[in-house]
Amino acid sequence: MLKRTVMINGAKTTFVADAEAKLSDVLRKQLGLTGTKVGCGSGECGTCTVILNGKLVRSCITKIKKIEDNDEIITVEGVGTKDNLHPVQIAWMVHGGAQCGFCTPGFIVSSKALLEQNNNPSREEVRDWFQKNKNLCRCTGYKPLVDAVMDAAKIVRGELSVKDFWKTIPEGASLIGSKLVRPSAMAKVMGTWDFGADLGLKLPENTLHAKIVQAKVSHANILSIDTEEAKKVPGVVAVLTYKDVKGTNRINGLAFPSNKGDGLDRPILNDKKIFQFGDAIAIVLADNEKAAHAGVDKVKVEIEELPAYMNAPDAMAEDAIEIHPGTPNVYFTNYIAKGSETAPIMASAPYVVEDSFYTQRQPHLPLEPDVGFAYVNDEGKLIIHSKSIALHFHALMIAEGVGMKAEDVFIVQNNIGATFGYKFSPTIEALLGVATLATGRPVYLEFNMFQQITYTGKRSPFWTTMKMAADKEGKILALESDWSVDHGPYSEFGDLLTQRGFQFGGAGYNIPSIRGNGRTVCTNHGWGSAFRGYGAPEIMFPSEVLVDELAEKVGMDPFEFRYKNIYREGSTTPTGCAPDAYCLEGLFDKSRPVYELAKKTAASKNAASDGVKKYGVGVSVNIYGCGLDGPDTSEAWAEVTPKGVAIGTSWEDHGQGADIGTLTYAHETLRPLKLRIDQIDLVMNDMTKTPNSGPSGGSRQNLVTGNAITVACKNLLEAMKKEDGSYRTYEEMIAEGREVKYMGKWTAPCTDTPPTGGQGNPFAGYMYGVCVAEVEVDTQTGKTQVEKMTLASDIGTIINRLAADGQMYGGLVQGIGLALTEDFDDLKKHTTLTGCGIPKIKDVPDNLNLIYTETPRANNFYGASGAGEMPLAAPHAAIINAIYNACGARVTHLPARPEKVLAALAK
Repeated sequence: MLKRTVMINGAKTTFVADAEAKLSDVLRKQLGLTGTKVGCGSGECGTCTVILNGKLVRSCITKIKKIEDNDEIITVEGVGTKDNLHPVQIAWMVHGGAQCGFCTPGFIVSSKALLEQNNNPSREEVRDWFQKNKNLCRCTGYKPLVDAVMDAAKIVRGELSVKDFWKTIPEGASLIGSKLVRPSAMAKVMGTWDFGADLGLKLPENTLHAKIVQAKVSHANILSIDTEEAKKVPGVVAVLTYKDVKGTNRINGLAFPSNKGDGLDRPILNDKKIFQFGDAIAIVLADNEKAAHAGVDKVKVEIEELPAYMNAPDAMAEDAIEIHPGTPNVYFTNYIAKGSETAPIMASAPYVVEDSFYTQRQPHLPLEPDVGFAYVNDEGKLIIHSKSIALHFHALMIAEGVGMKAEDVFIVQNNIGATFGYKFSPTIEALLGVATLATGRPVYLEFNMFQQITYTGKRSPFWTTMKMAADKEGKILALESDWSVDHGPYSEFGDLLTQRGFQFGGAGYNIPSIRGNGRTVCTNHGWGSAFRGYGAPEIMFPSEVLVDELAEKVGMDPFEFRYKNIYREGSTTPTGCAPDAYCLEGLFDKSRPVYELAKKTAASKNAASDGVKKYGVGVSVNIYGCGLDGPDTSEAWAEVTPKGVAIGTSWEDHGQGADIGTLTYAHETLRPLKLRIDQIDLVMNDMTKTPNSGPSGGSRQNLVTGNAITVACKNLLEAMKKEDGSYRTYEEMIAEGREVKYMGKWTAPCTDTPPTGGQGNPFAGYMYGVCVAEVEVDTQTGKTQVEKMTLASDIGTIINRLAADGQMYGGLVQGIGLALTEDFDDLKKHTTLTGCGIPKIKDVPDNLNLIYTETPRANNFYGASGAGEMPLAAPHAAIINAIYNACGARVTHLPARPEKVLAALAK
């Protein structure tokens, strides 16, 4: 042990700690400075960045033995105060730099150190700084962060005043379309926004620390689980296996009726079999984290290893055994039949192209690992705090498994450091429920980054063959497709995902005749969970690359070929319904000058190049729907209070801005009351208080829950309204014995969700985009660098411009990762952020440009659609098309790593 007296944020501080302890742990767990976050725990992500003696260090890899007396440490808590924010904190808020906010403290500290060394940096110097100091962000696409540093530098230099920079919204003005900073932004830039691990430090003394024993193979029969030695470890209180689960020990995957399985294939704790690497076999519960880890190492699991089917083709082979005995490995099938039969068209069309494609098992890579805690309250209700983005879904999915009635399970969403969709499926919720019900004590569970990557779901790979035909004028006549969804070993939502194959294959184009077959396949690789775009990136990659191939065969420019075939009046979607907006023509018109300039730029660069570096341009249409298919419903409530109005929703926030969305819908509807922004209180994401607003998936919340909030506020206004047209006060409502709280409910008018043949109107709204990508390809190394991306979007009325911009930037950069680097395939290599290929700031362009048109949507009170998923629908296709345009290398199996580009060049 060491005793040290140091200066922390200007105050002399004495502590005693283990010499081998991490600085991050001492700051957070001993000194209560939880503004410093821990993501990867291995120095990869920069969330833990602090300043030590004037230099940036990553505190998660800095041992206490390296700290000397009188050292000076600055954490985010020492950067600025609420009444005296540092310029970089102000600029971060103004530019929307704090989305989920988990990486924000590290970036704030890093930026402060940069500006103290160089208060007039170039944009490239800022990017170099963040690259050198390993500051990662998964949400923002980095551009807003550079924008923030550049403006903060102007404030530091005295060229820009905070008063002029911080724009306030005039009292009484509409917030719709504004750049109002989200309510959570200040806490995020100050480091006072408590995430799950921060709350974990504030739990009662009798809280148990949980750690899980994970499978180290991908497929095996479990012969025995020996926990006796683990129970002898000092500090270990209990070691739980499937025998200790009070319920059915199964997650309810909510399977479609036509699913050949029952949806009850995922164990909470594996009992008879291991189905994938990382499965949870036992839970060790201890009085402290160290003892829990020690207990995990003592659990002995005897297994009989079985053949592991690590991809869909292998699992579909005739000699493959059933992964879940009694359920075939192909457990769900569907098809699309639009228009006339395609075979005769394909046989007679002058232009036909066909190709095979693969989209990979993309890892989500949030910087905050999965974390949560659970307890039983005084009324006997099970309360679970987690990163859930589907509170009410998850309560239903786990209740029977843990041995509770659904009405006695309540989930509360912690402030969370992003999910990008993996938390549409429950992960640790059931583990926590089992542990707290077995012991009667509060339980805390926090994954490390290895567990986050190996245990949680991934984007499901699609294996797709697609064929497309056009007439001699270049009009698309027909589409045929066949897609196999590798959904890993657990079926939950696999059928819904497979349905996306016919909803978005060929989306954006008026294709009269479509035939296609899809299937969901059980494998032994990482289980499939929702990921931003959910099905569109997997099926629009084939269709958008094939459109390029067809354009080339016809002899047309790929941009003009698309323009000729996009939705116009009279067009129908692949599911046979009319689009909700005819805006693609306008988006192409806005994109055409960008595309033409990009072609000229590429031509001039190629002319000046030595031939090693080649430059190209690619384009794609991006489309996604809003909703969970069919009559999607949301609820909200509005309550008049002595201070103003409270709004209650379960609009779960991944970091996309549920708070600013809820505030804006409520403020706009309640404008007759002339409320100030601070008079609207947001009560969010706590099942003990908030209604069922549905999950934050399918880009549904802004449209569906936005409408529910609007209805609730309208109902409240109606109740408050007097005969003379004025409105009652809270006191008058009470005096007259009137209700002060009113529910709002809205249901999408989509009753004909696709039946047999995939024809129907599944979504309440759609989002549309046109993406232009510009790339450099090194033909000697095969490395591709994206130099510029432009996205022209129509998401209806923009509710908050900062939030919308952030979604577009973030989606585009995740598209770069999907195109070029990201994967979860090799269980030895793809288990760290770097190994999984997360884009760093220098892997993506600073030149990201956004264009909007705003076509009001009929199904939203204010004309809005969704935002988050469309920008990741097909930017990767634009990049792949640009690579081909640059050098003639057509990559159809992602990611397009250098060796694949070189192999395609060799062809």
